[in-house]
Amino acid sequence: MSQLCAATKCNRTSRGLCDCCQQNLCLQHLSEHNASLISQLNPLADEINALGDRLQSLNIEKITSSGHKKLEQWRMECHQKIDRLFQQKSKELDQLVDEKVKKQQQELVRIQSKVAELIREQETTRQDIDSLTSTIHHLKEQMNKIEDTCFNIDTHPLVIDDSYIHVREINELDLSILSPVCKTINRPIGSEVVINSNDRFLLMHQKPNLCLVDPEMNIVKEVLWNHDDIWDMCWSSTIKRFILVEGKCLFLIDDETMTIDNVRTIKERNWLSCTCSETSLFLSTNEQTSSIMKFTLLPTIKLIKEWKSPQTCACNEIINKIVYNNGTLGVVIINASKKSLRLELKSAETLDCIWSLGFDTVCNQNIVFRCCLLTNDEWLVIDYEAKRLLHVTKDGNLKTMIPYDSGLRSANLFAKMLVVSTKSGVNFHNL
Repeated sequence: MSQLCAATKCNRTSRGLCDCCQQNLCLQHLSEHNASLISQLNPLADEINALGDRLQSLNIEKITSSGHKKLEQWRMECHQKIDRLFQQKSKELDQLVDEKVKKQQQELVRIQSKVAELIREQETTRQDIDSLTSTIHHLKEQMNKIEDTCFNIDTHPLVIDDSYIHVREINELDLSILSPVCKTINRPIGSEVVINSNDRFLLMHQKPNLCLVDPEMNIVKEVLWNHDDIWDMCWSSTIKRFILVEGKCLFLIDDETMTIDNVRTIKERNWLSCTCSETSLFLSTNEQTSSIMKFTLLPTIKLIKEWKSPQTCACNEIINKIVYNNGTLGVVIINASKKSLRLELKSAETLDCIWSLGFDTVCNQNIVFRCCLLTNDEWLVIDYEAKRLLHVTKDGNLKTMIPYDSGLRSANLFAKMLVVSTKSGVNFHNL
């Protein structure tokens, strides 16, 4: 028996079964149904063409620029290590010959003095002549040996394999579910709370020492810190030193030798925060209406620019933290009268504000608010008042708030871990 068309209010007999929707339709509605499906292809084609145009216009150089900078930095550091070894071994080679030459020079001077004395006194003996002749003969033999000296330089090929460099895509961090603490390094009362890291070590203070922690979370080096409070610290890959802000002074820490050097080329100010680009050091002052100073790193640390209010902040505001990233400065600012907190992204060249994000935190205590850089140009603000971490996107939106009960003070990304510094210790979270 014939079936009616499945279309609403259609009494015509069906002429075919549509494979895609499994409906029996008359010729008219079958044609309309087919035309409707075909019409949906045009917008899809437009979207595909738009995606193709977008793919063609991708700025690959911009996407990979940060990675290329790191590769170039690695190349330069490797070349520097090779140059240092070459200079050291060249010096050793020269010293081997110099020692022989100096010894012969001393003997030659002695003989010259002896001959000059005999000539001056106009008196000598056969024994003197024989002794001098023998000595001169010996000197000639030694000179011949020096001139004929050969050195065997044992070298080994420099083996570099792919494992030295890992190229991987950085996945977007999701801190909404922060992993449990995998390790805590406890600290005595009175230890400084700021932390920072380079590619190899995390720098922390465990009273009375400055300590370097390796990626296995072990303290591997330490040195006595007998100076005043540490307000901030950062790493400079250019001068290969940690920079520490201690009130009015700056100190450089060598992670190889653990030597501590006072920077004496900077005028004393009440400093609070520090950060570095590839070429410059930035410092902010510990005062209302904070200033930001820009310094050269090489050949010495010297002032080249100072920004003041209103470029830095308003007249009743204090800059708590500055962090450099790709030509910008992340700036944590407290408004003293409103007791409010915000994070601003500013141009590191002009200090123009790119975006500003305020938080609902009330700043009642006199404790420094800090932030750190995350992957993908995102930010983490440490809110000790509300006991939480504030995850901010690269375009200045609040991404998530992570409750954190311990006495928050500072944080840092290190060796695929989020390291959180509290009043009593340093907590390590795997990412």
